[in-house]
Amino acid sequence: MSINDLLEIVIKKNASDLHLIVGVRPTLRVDGDLAPIPGTENLTPEEAERLIFELVTPEQKELLLVNREIDFSFALGDVARFRVNAYYQKGYLSAALRLIPVRIRTIEELNMPKVCHQFATLEQGFILVTGPTGHGKSTTIAAIINEINQARPVHVLTIEDPIEYVYPTGKGIVSQREIHLDTHSWDIALRSALREDPDVVLVGEMRDYETIAAAITVAETGHLVFATLHTNSAAQTIDRIVDVFPEHQQGQIRTQLAATIGGIISQRLIPAIEGGRYPAVEVLMATTAVKTVIREGKTHLIDNIVQTSAEIGMIPLEVSLANLTKAGKITLDQALAYALRPDEVLRQVRGKKEGK
Repeated sequence: MSINDLLEIVIKKNASDLHLIVGVRPTLRVDGDLAPIPGTENLTPEEAERLIFELVTPEQKELLLVNREIDFSFALGDVARFRVNAYYQKGYLSAALRLIPVRIRTIEELNMPKVCHQFATLEQGFILVTGPTGHGKSTTIAAIINEINQARPVHVLTIEDPIEYVYPTGKGIVSQREIHLDTHSWDIALRSALREDPDVVLVGEMRDYETIAAAITVAETGHLVFATLHTNSAAQTIDRIVDVFPEHQQGQIRTQLAATIGGIISQRLIPAIEGGRYPAVEVLMATTAVKTVIREGKTHLIDNIVQTSAEIGMIPLEVSLANLTKAGKITLDQALAYALRPDEVLRQVRGKKEGK
C-alpha cells in the first residue's frame, strides 16, 4: 500500500489525522477517536521509512535526517492538503498527518457563532483563536480570513509552519510565507511584514517571547492580526501572553494588549451524538471594561464580564456547551467533561428544563 492509498482512505473516512508509527497499524483519528485502518498490518521500520520518504523532497529528507523532525505540507493533487510532522521515536521514523481540506468552509458551515463575522469586518486589532491541539483553531481562522479575502480589497499576509489552507482568488490578495521555505524564522518574518504592505496578518502560532512581541507590534501599527495559542480560556490567554515576558516588562505588555486586543475565540470540538463534532465556543469581545481589566492586571474579572455581556455577543464556554446539550447535539456527559465549570453547565441545562 502506498502513501497515496493511505491518504485516500483518510479522505474517504473523513478522518482528521493519520498516524504512522513503527510496530502499530496505520491509524486514523475520526471524530476525535483513534482507530487502525482495517486490513493493514503493524508497520515495520522499513515500511514506515518507505511511506514517509514518499512525502518529502530530497531537501526535506536531508533536514529530517539531520534535525530528527520536520514540519511540512503535502498536496494530494487537487483533492486535499496535509500538514505533516515527521519525527523519530525510539530511533524509528514516524509521522503525524493532519488533513487540510482544499475548500475553506464558511463560519456557518463550521457551526461557529454568528458573532465571528464581526471579526471579519475589523480594520485593525489583535484577534486570538485558542484551544487544544486538533480542535479547529486553524480552520476557524481560515474561515474568517477567507471571508475578509472575498469581501474586501486588502493584502493578507500569512506566516505559517507549514502553510495549511490555500486561499482562493477574491477581492483581496494573499501572500503566504512558510517557515524554512520562504523565511528563516517567525520573528524575522514578522519584522519584515511591515515592509510588505499588509492589511491583515496571520501568525500561524505564537510559540515564544519573540513571536508574541513581534505580533503585538504589528497589531500596534494599525493592522488586523490573527494568531493562535494553546490555552483554554480568554482569561488564561491574556495571562499566558503576559507571563511570557520578564516581570519588568509585564506592565507595558498589559498596556499594549489593552490597546490592541480585538477579541478572543476559545474553542473545543465536542463529539456529537450523531457522529462528527460540534464546536463549543467562548467569545470575548474587546469592550472598554475588558481593556480596563487587562491594563490593570485584573484578568480574574474577565470570566464575569463574559458571563454578563451576552447582549453584545460574548459567549461563556459553559453556555455554549449547555446550548449544544439542550439542542440534542452532544450528551450532558460530554458537556461536563469539556467544561471548565461543570456546575455552571448543569445550572444552565436544568434552568432551561425548569422553565427558568
